Amino acid sequence: MHPVFVNRSLPALACQTQFGHEGGRYIQTSSASAYTDCMRSPPVPPPLWMLMFAVAMWALNRWYPSLTVIPKPWNWLGLCLMASAAIAPVMAFFQFWRAHTTINPHRPENAATLVTSGVYAWTRNPMYLGLSVLLWGWAIRLGTLTPLVLAPLFIPLIRHVQVLPEEHALRVRFGQDYARYCQRVNRWLGRRGSTAP
Repeated sequence: MHPVFVNRSLPALACQTQFGHEGGRYIQTSSASAYTDCMRSPPVPPPLWMLMFAVAMWALNRWYPSLTVIPKPWNWLGLCLMASAAIAPVMAFFQFWRAHTTINPHRPENAATLVTSGVYAWTRNPMYLGLSVLLWGWAIRLGTLTPLVLAPLFIPLIRHVQVLPEEHALRVRFGQDYARYCQRVNRWLGRRGSTAP
């Protein structure tokens, strides 16, 4: 599925039917005000959540190191994982730039394109996936048990505070096009069949 382009300047009231960019398709989109109402910015942005987790993991390793599960020099592999964490977000930024749409999830009125190709054909949340991989790499670099216990908690947290509100807003914004996209691509990684997200 190619990205679907819609008008940036939607009216404040009522739904409009906009003309699709590919193949002469029509899609129905909600008004900017309704979309904005359903997407409220969380008080803490995802990168700041990641930073707080990273600091907490460092503190646990510093004062409550528990068992060393990844000793030196193997813990340096965590740096390789941290470096790879940038791949998916950078690809996502490039695709958003090429599609001339906003990368800011807190400005839904500026969203112009549903991007479903490239990295978005394999994950619906490449930027948050990158943050999670970064934390896993940091946990491996620290090497003790306590940071490794904390790292997995980032995913359910970011799912609750950021991903689910975004998904609801995108369903309002792009309707069945987004629903079909969710049926093809997993929330975090991989493609699937036609089951509901």
